[in-house]
Amino acid sequence: MDEYAKELSRYIHLNPVRAGIVDKPEAYNWSSYQYFIGREKAPEWLVMDFILGYFGKKVSDAQKNYHKFVTAISGQEYKSPVDGVTNSPILGRVDFIKAIKDKYLKDKKGDRNLSELRAFSTKPEIQEIEKEVESVFGPDNALSKKVKLYFCHRYSGKKLKEIGAYFDIAESGVSQSSRRISLKISSDKKLRKQIMQIESSLKLSRV
Repeated sequence: MDEYAKELSRYIHLNPVRAGIVDKPEAYNWSSYQYFIGREKAPEWLVMDFILGYFGKKVSDAQKNYHKFVTAISGQEYKSPVDGVTNSPILGRVDFIKAIKDKYLKDKKGDRNLSELRAFSTKPEIQEIEKEVESVFGPDNALSKKVKLYFCHRYSGKKLKEIGAYFDIAESGVSQSSRRISLKISSDKKLRKQIMQIESSLKLSRV
């Protein structure tokens, strides 16, 4: 993660040079680079500690080392650090995003005020859903199967075709069963309580 942050910062500060606008990054007036290397006094709102902290404990040393780091590849062919980046609320490659999710978001539940968390919620596998539903409704009855289809449709992230193939049912059957259970939940207090129990076991959120 440290290396990625440094490379991304360098890539951004070298953008004007790559574009042929200036010969040196410090010559571009609309860049923060001149502040990072101590040529100009930085505005109060500009946060540089995160990047400069990788280059030295003393500010003047960090500025010099960062300047050397950036100019070391100026004028050379340079691969973009955002190559291979996944379209995500977190900017980074797949392994980086996974590391952040595992460390900080693994047990996070949905939050109406943080809608982007839903993109990182771990989706349960069909087998997990099946197990939890059967623990509440039993394995061999029509309602149990409909509830499994409801949970898979709503929470698994699988396509209708995948869910249908697993339960040996048509795609339309998956969506119809899911819709019927959804309607029944609003009028059946006992069913609603059972559904919430399964949601809790699977660490799901309805927001």
